[in-house]
Amino acid sequence: MNFTFDTEQLNYLENHLVEQIIGQDHIIPRVASVLRRGELGLTKESRPRGSFLFLGPTGVGKTELTLAFSEYLFGKDRVHRFDMSEYQTKDSLTRLLGENSTDSGLLGKAAQLHHEGTILFDEIEKAHPEILDIFLQILDAARVTLSTGETLDLQNYYIVLTSNIGSAELMDLQHSSFATLERHVLMTARGRLRPEIFGRVTEKLVFNKLSYEPQIKIAHLFLKKELDFIRGNGHELTIDDSVLPLVVRKGFDPKLGARPLRDAIEKLIGDAVATKMLQGDQVVGVLSAAETSEQLIVRC
Repeated sequence: MNFTFDTEQLNYLENHLVEQIIGQDHIIPRVASVLRRGELGLTKESRPRGSFLFLGPTGVGKTELTLAFSEYLFGKDRVHRFDMSEYQTKDSLTRLLGENSTDSGLLGKAAQLHHEGTILFDEIEKAHPEILDIFLQILDAARVTLSTGETLDLQNYYIVLTSNIGSAELMDLQHSSFATLERHVLMTARGRLRPEIFGRVTEKLVFNKLSYEPQIKIAHLFLKKELDFIRGNGHELTIDDSVLPLVVRKGFDPKLGARPLRDAIEKLIGDAVATKMLQGDQVVGVLSAAETSEQLIVRC
């Protein structure tokens, strides 16, 4: 393994993740612990730098956390993502590892792009059992054999598995403590994923559902990111106090987490900017909620 690290960067890692991922503060220290050990070369040889099983409802930050730590450590575009709902049949294993002696498969092609990064396997419980078998090799030995005969070495990668196993209980049981729900979700995951796979993962973490208050904080974060994106395209905009209540009304969903909120913000701001551009006007000014409709407008 080749390790390069910046002491100041690693010291600030936990704070950075707390700023990026809202409502999951109980998880961040454990994730940062694995990442620091991985970056300092304290992971056993022949294993990935670190591995995670992220459990919890949709839209609570499982993928966002993966993207956040990967970009912080490696830069952009270092997460290779596989949706395991596309690998529900035995035959789909060939898509992952290759069909013949000249095909290294999607996993081989992805890992060969960079010498380090993160590989994300979304909704791992949906994969065919024979596909799950390869995770025994990946998590234990950081190796997997491709159809070309080549042994793919994943020692410089973090491996992230996500799953919605047990999410119904997290959403529906209102009066149980989180510690009780966490134990239940972890027991369910151990049974569904097979103990030998479950046991090989470095950290098994249960994300909490997002209540109203965390989603307000997430809305602020999404608004900032969307305005930064708009400014990057040459449009100088600020927002007034009427914007946040509108985007929360349009995007808050206690069951679907932050995704509808992000989509609402992108749509509302995008529509306002597009309208101004089509009028031939310069897109500079203040975004406000329209008085007569559930839309945003640009006021000069």
